[in-house]
Amino acid sequence: MDLSSVIIAVAGVAGTLGGSLLTQRGSERAKRREIELVRDHEERENRSLRRTCYVELNRDARQFTTALNRHLHVMRERGAEDADSDALDEAKNAHRDRYSEAQMIAPEEVLMRASVVNQALNKVYGQVKRLERGAPGPGETMETAAQAQYEVWDMLRTMRTAMRHDLGVSHED
Repeated sequence: MDLSSVIIAVAGVAGTLGGSLLTQRGSERAKRREIELVRDHEERENRSLRRTCYVELNRDARQFTTALNRHLHVMRERGAEDADSDALDEAKNAHRDRYSEAQMIAPEEVLMRASVVNQALNKVYGQVKRLERGAPGPGETMETAAQAQYEVWDMLRTMRTAMRHDLGVSHED
């Protein structure tokens, strides 16, 4: 056996092994790219789901706040009727549903802000209902309820900023 035959044999084996290695590396690269594409797609879907949830939560929290304000005005002007209470309860229920959804979707930073809004709205709602029944708690008046309702707007702005930041719409801190 001469040297050229050995070189040819070694080159053939090296070529076969090298080809397998290159094929494997190319396959791994394609698989990594596929995984990246799937992750990107999932992230877009997740962001879209959060955006929808945030839009609805923001809307329903604002509508609940507005309904509380409207209800306080009605109570001052003429006294609340069943239809007025029903409208307030519908706004409360819509907000409750959106907040429940956010609890499953929103990251901790947004959820903390949404929780503050939820607690404040429920506190004002309780005051309004006690005033409506004529059984206010200590220090609860129409004025304190109206002030507490007004203060919710600042909490809503803070919640909205956290939502926008999470979605990458706003980079304000």
